[in-house]
Amino acid sequence: MTGERILVIEDDTGIASTLQRGLVYEGYRVTLAYDGPEGLEAARDYPPDLVILDWMLPGLDGLEVCRRLRAASNVPILMLTAKESVSDRVAGLDAGADDYLVKPFAFDELLARIRALLRRAGPPAAEVLHFADLVLDTGTRRARRGKRVIDLTAKEYELLELFMRHPRQVLTREVIYDRVWGYDFGGESNVIEVYIRYLRRKMEAAGEPRLIHTVRGVGYVLREEEPIT
Repeated sequence: MTGERILVIEDDTGIASTLQRGLVYEGYRVTLAYDGPEGLEAARDYPPDLVILDWMLPGLDGLEVCRRLRAASNVPILMLTAKESVSDRVAGLDAGADDYLVKPFAFDELLARIRALLRRAGPPAAEVLHFADLVLDTGTRRARRGKRVIDLTAKEYELLELFMRHPRQVLTREVIYDRVWGYDFGGESNVIEVYIRYLRRKMEAAGEPRLIHTVRGVGYVLREEEPIT
């Protein structure tokens, strides 16, 4: 499994769904956006390791989205388009795209280009995230509460990282499914509850106060315990 997050900005829901299924099968985490503004918002809220960007988009076209993404970061950008002319290809590359694939394309070729772009980009810079007495090192993928080290599985780490990047923000079940598992398990799945339970058990093993709280009927939030008045 690769684990890199890919943001797909594509207004054709059929193509977007096909790309999502194929990329998830290959081990990538996938975020979907269906227009330019939604894509820019997703890139800001959940920074991707690579962007697959359609040229023709509602709201803002792919060239403008590409320019804004490039102004904000060095994330690899692969543009998809039906435009075949050299001038179009040059326009896309000048806007900041790293590669260019003409529709229709073979999925295997798309995967090869993704792998090449990710190799070129190298690993993301490690960060150390803090909340209350909780520390998460994205380089070692380990957590600490105070001086106590917490070993995490891959999914536990991804779930905790999501919370720590959005402290005090209520995350719905739908958002957690999308950002951590990359697709919808369905409303009857209890996988989130199971992993929240795992995390709480590890984070509270030495009697520490609870940090991940249930918001009944909505989702979960990382926050300090409310003081008793």
